[in-house]
Amino acid sequence: MFWQKKLALLLGNHLPFSIDCLPPTACLVGGAVRDALLDRQRDYLDLDFVLPELAVEVARKIAECYRAGFVVLDERRRIARVVFKQGTVDFAQQEGDSLETDLRRRDFTINAIAYNPHRQELIDPLGGLVDLEQRKLRMVSPGNLKDDPLRLLRAYRQAAQLNFTIEATTRATIRQLAPLLGTIAAERVQNELGHLLVAHPRGNIWLATAWEDGLLKPWLKNTTAEKLQQVERIERSADILPDLVNKPFSLSPETIEMAKLACLLASNPQEAEMELVKLKYSRAHIRTITTALKYLPQLQQNATSMSLREQYFFFLGVGDVFPTLALLAMAVGVDRDAIAMLANRYFDKSDPVAHPKPLVKGHDLIKHLCLASGPKIGKLLTELQIAYIEGKISTAGEALHLAKILLQSNNF
Repeated sequence: MFWQKKLALLLGNHLPFSIDCLPPTACLVGGAVRDALLDRQRDYLDLDFVLPELAVEVARKIAECYRAGFVVLDERRRIARVVFKQGTVDFAQQEGDSLETDLRRRDFTINAIAYNPHRQELIDPLGGLVDLEQRKLRMVSPGNLKDDPLRLLRAYRQAAQLNFTIEATTRATIRQLAPLLGTIAAERVQNELGHLLVAHPRGNIWLATAWEDGLLKPWLKNTTAEKLQQVERIERSADILPDLVNKPFSLSPETIEMAKLACLLASNPQEAEMELVKLKYSRAHIRTITTALKYLPQLQQNATSMSLREQYFFFLGVGDVFPTLALLAMAVGVDRDAIAMLANRYFDKSDPVAHPKPLVKGHDLIKHLCLASGPKIGKLLTELQIAYIEGKISTAGEALHLAKILLQSNNF
């Protein structure tokens, strides 16, 4: 049969140990089986085997034989992981008195298909193979979704990644159970949300669908239909922005993800920070998004008329968050030519406005002007830098001369 060749090929090409190391009753289950049947390639090996007994012992023996890493993930449930250079292989003790009982505890039918490599037998008690052919996500049971509500959001993530639909009864059940998602650990929700934000292009569609079905409300209460339209425009902006810049560059997936996430949050940086803290985002991610939200109003109000002085302080405040801010600004309708001008400055590392290199330093002012260290030095350096980018000075000597004049003025 067609699936035998696909699964045999998966194990033959990617299994980092001999099948002979597995007992005759061991079965490959879950995403690896599903993806092999769909001809989906994985960049990183991630296999799951279910054994009726001695799962941890088999895993330990394989790890010792192949000098691989070994860790017990769950002592009570008897789950262990063997870590190879190519990826990880998990071994879990069968739940219940049979493999079918174990499969019936899973989330969706397409993930409840098992393959016995010794017998080359496909075990599909729930009709997952038919749902694969119809490209449809169907729940195993409402109780299974209720037992782990993260599965509710995972349905939309898998629909996006696999280009599947969600079967009508399953989606109705998810809508009913949506409030339960608020009881899940924030880190797990953040992980699923991240997958939706980076899935292109279907992630945007299923993110909006998840919002319509109430799944985002427990965590992202400020998300609206308008904000979701902005998320869609982030993707288009990411395609356009490189064409506006004279120097070649690439936007990282994380930059695009952060810009999309910023769209879903409160516009107020302080409120947005509270949402991100609740979702357990890192300090770096929180800084990126709150900085982008802080400076977005400035671009909305006067992006087309910023003086060199204003641009200098703008880049000083925005720093390396600029690419995220640029995508966000384009998505909310800030003038494209204004963004192009700022982007050309930012991506040109020699640009004196975005990447200032001072003509003189603080110790030069102290030495030549007989000044004491203090706030006055910083203020002088700022004014000298602005004078330089405005073309008023171009050498260290001219900078020191201007500093003398500034010191004699009423401002210092």
